[in-house]
Amino acid sequence: MHCPFCQHTDTRVIDSRVSEDGATIRRRRGCEACGERFSTLETIELKLPVIVKSDGGREAFDARKLRVGFDRALQKRPVSEERIEAAVRAVVHQLRMSGEREVASIRVGEFVMDELRKLDHVAYVRFASVYRSFEDVADFRDEIEKLERDHPAGESQLSLLDAGAARRGRKAPR
Repeated sequence: MHCPFCQHTDTRVIDSRVSEDGATIRRRRGCEACGERFSTLETIELKLPVIVKSDGGREAFDARKLRVGFDRALQKRPVSEERIEAAVRAVVHQLRMSGEREVASIRVGEFVMDELRKLDHVAYVRFASVYRSFEDVADFRDEIEKLERDHPAGESQLSLLDAGAARRGRKAPR
């Protein structure tokens, strides 16, 4: 590794530490020539599949776009950064494990919806409404009822229809 200060080619590792998630190694290095110290991050480089868009176009997978999608769906929702990062990592892991060179964007969207369903039901419905192009209130109702069937009321998130109606002071639609 070249020294970023003097460009000397001989640097030595002083200390190495594995990150909390185990995905990177932080190395503290020292330059033999100028004595300066600097840090490097070592990560595994695995080629992720190319994303095939609905119009047939292809583009390299971009984790930043994935994170933006999660952030939009989870805007103003009580979900920690750690849980969001874990969900992003889970989607990236699913893509890596697919073993495919190309993955349809619709499949990536399904991976995202699976993770959002675990994180926050409101964020899930937000994302699904855009992703599946909901046309009217009936589409929202159908998705919410499906979500409630899959996640009984005794679980951590409240009944979406009943909770929303209660906040507005009326009965839930049936």
